[in-house]
Amino acid sequence: MLHDPGSHSEPQSLKDLHLSGSEKETLKRLGEQLAAIAALPIHAEKAELWRRLNDLKSVRPMVWINEIPWNEMNVEDELTLKTVHPWARELETRMRRTIYQWKHMPADMVVSPFLECPLSIHSTDFGIHEDVDVQKTDASNEIVSRHFHVQISSPEDIDKIKMPLVTHDQASTDLAFGTMKELFQGILPVKKVGQTHIWFTPWDYLVRWTGVQEAMMLLVDDPDLVNACVERLVDAWMVELDQFEAQNLLSLDNDNTRIGSGGYGYTSELPGKNFNPDHVKAHNMWGCSNAQVFSEVSPDMTWEFAMRHDLRWLSRFGLTYYGCCEPVQNKVHLLRKIPNLRKVTVSPWNDYRRILPELGRDYVASIKPNPAIFANDVWNPEEARTNLEKALDVSNGSNHIEFIMKDISTVRYRPQQLWDWSKIALEVSEKASC
Repeated sequence: MLHDPGSHSEPQSLKDLHLSGSEKETLKRLGEQLAAIAALPIHAEKAELWRRLNDLKSVRPMVWINEIPWNEMNVEDELTLKTVHPWARELETRMRRTIYQWKHMPADMVVSPFLECPLSIHSTDFGIHEDVDVQKTDASNEIVSRHFHVQISSPEDIDKIKMPLVTHDQASTDLAFGTMKELFQGILPVKKVGQTHIWFTPWDYLVRWTGVQEAMMLLVDDPDLVNACVERLVDAWMVELDQFEAQNLLSLDNDNTRIGSGGYGYTSELPGKNFNPDHVKAHNMWGCSNAQVFSEVSPDMTWEFAMRHDLRWLSRFGLTYYGCCEPVQNKVHLLRKIPNLRKVTVSPWNDYRRILPELGRDYVASIKPNPAIFANDVWNPEEARTNLEKALDVSNGSNHIEFIMKDISTVRYRPQQLWDWSKIALEVSEKASC
């Protein structure tokens, strides 16, 4: 996520990157492991399968795991950090998690043959952050329950939403890039990467400032206020996107970048014909949106208060993805109004018998199996297999499908369950055809 609606982050400027000899050695060893993994020919094969899926010429369903409860995953210290410097620890975390996922639960994962050096980009955000009460059941888990205190309840409050200012700390980027090139010389190339896919989700933000129940009541009690709030927030996102483009801070996402709440962005249709490799624009990239809180809101109200506003954003991108956890089985006719739509969420709350025929072969169906299976007292591999096969039985080869296991709050500190699911899902997928 580009923003955290829960807090404000100050610009982080790197002043030095003096790493100890042991820190350098740790990072280099991890780099060597990644280089060996990335050199495997299977990554090019998997990338082509993802590309064919997103081009609507799929060979078979694709499988990927995301939003992993990493606090429960550490086995034999595979994820235990050895470095001390904050910058090094962040890099080490990314590398260890990539190696871990490839080793234990790769499914159709693709590992890049280079290391990313993110540009040091900062946004002042939208000027308002959640005021919230939090309840935790596991102190080590970032997933918590929240009760939001209302901050927007009248037209006067809309001005609390500010237009963001984007800056790039070139000196910090250059310092990080130079350090990484020196560290991994002869091991892996290093590539500067700007802002890639943007998780655009106005309603995920608004309910944190209006309250969830209160927002639903406002749809009836004060629709003008609701529309004004959404319009203001879309304006803010557009202002930010304009700055990304003007400052040449965008990077392509038609690769193993996660798109929306789904899988990878490989496609031959992007970056498109109107493309300058030295200056990426939004129309060369994937866009996305969703309105998760509208799960039980009527199609007409979903269009009025969400989707029609989303079109302003989505129209700027080459291809788009829609949805997350909300069921959209009775809203596909609205989704068809998005001219560049390519992928649609199929969360666990959808009826496969309704939505899969609606999507047909016009879109990629991004199926999200229910992660609650990992929270049961006893792990049931056959139940996992049956859940996947149920979708394929309904589809009967009539859909382009990806299985994305996500929103995994817990595996009950039994990471092997997720490893098993990865193997089972790949077996099911490889036996199927689209």
